[in-house]
Formats: sequence, C-alpha cells, structure tokens
Amino acid sequence: MSELITVEVVYATAKKQKLLSIKVPVGCTAQHAIEQSGLLLEFPEIDLSQQKIGIFAKAVKLDTVLRDKDRVEIYRPLIADPKEVRRQRAQAGKAMKKGGGDAE
Repeated sequence: MSELITVEVVYATAKKQKLLSIKVPVGCTAQHAIEQSGLLLEFPEIDLSQQKIGIFAKAVKLDTVLRDKDRVEIYRPLIADPKEVRRQRAQAGKAMKKGGGDAE
C-alpha cells in the first residue's frame, strides 16, 4: 500500500467557497488532486487549460508534485485588469482635484 499525504484543494466563486481536504498518494500532481477532489464536477466552469493554479498563493503548473499539507488553489479569471482599474481611479482623482497643477 502506498503512503498517503493530506492536501487541500480550494476554489471560490463570488457566492460560494469550497475547501476540501483529501488524501492522495505520495508523488501526486496538482492536477490529479484537483481531479480527485470532485471540484471539476461541482464547478463545471473550471477550465484547467485556461485558469491558473497555485500552492499557497504561489503560481505553479499542473504537473507540480505535491507535498503533505499543500493547499492547491484554483484561480478564477480576472474580471478587470488591476492596472487598468488603478489607472482609471487615478484619472478620476485628478479630474476631481481643484487647481489642476502639479504640486511642487
């Protein structure tokens, strides 16, 4: 019998979060753990060929071999580009300020 390790697999939508603790064999990849977790059946919108994954917020590839107590995270696609949102906020802030000149 092969040795088992415990890992967590996590996915969240705007309305629902799911964290599953599962036992997988030593040498298991992130992709295998995701498949074994059942999250792909519960959240059919997950597309591992498009979505990024990570372990404790560090991006990894699907073939990354897991270690005991790793947390595999499936990331949703971004709704908006964070750089673009910051740029728009900065533009809105400048438009609202009086004077319009740069501070010296």
